[in-house]
Amino acid sequence: MTKPMNLLFIFSDQHNRPSSGCYGNPIVKTPNLDRLAENGTVFRNAYCNGPICVPSRGSMATGMSVNKLETWDNCSPYFGQMPSWGHRMIADGKRAISIGKLHYRETSDSNGFDEEIIPMHIIQGVGMLFTICRNPMPTQKKFSWLVENSGAGNSTYLQYDNDITNKAIEWLEKEATKNSDQPWTLFVSLVCPHPPWVAPERFFNLYPAEEIPLPIAYSETERSMHQGLEDFRRFFGVQGTFENDVLKKVTSAYYGMISYLDENIGKLLGTLEKTGLSGNTRVIYSSDHGESMGQKGMFSKCNMYEESVGIPMIISGPDLPQGQEVNTPTQLMDIFPTILEATGVTAKDEDQELEGRSLLSLAQGETPGRSILSEQHSAGAKSAVYMIRKGKWKYVHYVEGYPSQLFNLEEDPNELSDLGTNPDCSNQLVVMEQELRTHLDPEKVDQKAKDKQAERLELGGGMEAVLAKGSPGYTPAPGEEPEYM
Repeated sequence: MTKPMNLLFIFSDQHNRPSSGCYGNPIVKTPNLDRLAENGTVFRNAYCNGPICVPSRGSMATGMSVNKLETWDNCSPYFGQMPSWGHRMIADGKRAISIGKLHYRETSDSNGFDEEIIPMHIIQGVGMLFTICRNPMPTQKKFSWLVENSGAGNSTYLQYDNDITNKAIEWLEKEATKNSDQPWTLFVSLVCPHPPWVAPERFFNLYPAEEIPLPIAYSETERSMHQGLEDFRRFFGVQGTFENDVLKKVTSAYYGMISYLDENIGKLLGTLEKTGLSGNTRVIYSSDHGESMGQKGMFSKCNMYEESVGIPMIISGPDLPQGQEVNTPTQLMDIFPTILEATGVTAKDEDQELEGRSLLSLAQGETPGRSILSEQHSAGAKSAVYMIRKGKWKYVHYVEGYPSQLFNLEEDPNELSDLGTNPDCSNQLVVMEQELRTHLDPEKVDQKAKDKQAERLELGGGMEAVLAKGSPGYTPAPGEEPEYM
């Protein structure tokens, strides 16, 4: 029986799995995450269930897949329509507090927290309608601008993360011990390293250009020109190539933001130690999705390459294995049962129907045979794109009718050899598509998402008006106005 304890859940935004020392990166400096990993368990094959903010966060909150929760895109947010782990904690007499980015609809909804401190939600409760314009595929003007204008400096996002960290420290020092007879969960949701890619100068300078390698298979002669990947490139405006100095600069800024994130994580972990809470508090670190950062000619998230759909995931606590690595695939839907078990929330019969498994059990040796589903219904996907990870295989299915992709991640961890058109792998393609169809009906789900998006576009004034307005590229920090381009 797992002993109920407090839980500090630290969540970042757009941190890809390979960009940490504890995941084997020899360049990125993440001493605090590395120390957390040394004192806990690292899940080496963790995934988000939808590689874009709003869908991913909805699945994390409820333990439900994107299609079941119907959080299709960044305009269909969580608003309390199904119970979250926070709702379950509150109903059980325990506290659930959020500090920072939620990306739900609005604070007035029942989001499952006793208190939302300096929250960020989607723009005006509506979100980015530009991202659900799918056919013909539009091109964001802002994204390539963000790449070109990366570097050292300050931004509202850096300031916001500083505020989030300070508010979390204050809560741990002043509020954590109140009502101490019941465990609490503190959800600290930071925004780095999400663009704009501007790092504090002292962190940017940790990564001089001459030490930054160019992205793998970035050139147009090396990258896959699969039609589905070209759709994503067209949407984000990265179909061509950036100069090498731009690629190095944006990578330095991204790495610098990760080191800044790591410093803030260190402050939170240090506060646990200083206040004496570490003996009765488990810690989870993860991110809502990754970032391609030029690998294979891709930028941003939304695609199904490992850099985009893969995420870091670490759990640590006084009763958990230390210095352990787990290869069993995990997912953000595992967070829901993990928090319920970790904090001692009373189980319900319907919990047995959840697809997620508690990370506590996985860290302690459980090795279930499972497949992981991720899905994308917007922002570069003309029709639904689905990913299935099972064992060594990754399968990517395009409802648009494009060829499926298949990768053997044991032999080809960088996904440079697409076996989808290899006749020797035709049987494996059939097996993986059958596995996908055990999760959902791909065509039916695709049409359901498109119908809902058509309704939202109509309410937003129609596709022509939405396209004319453009996109701000990212959700502004609290108090900041979006700038459309």
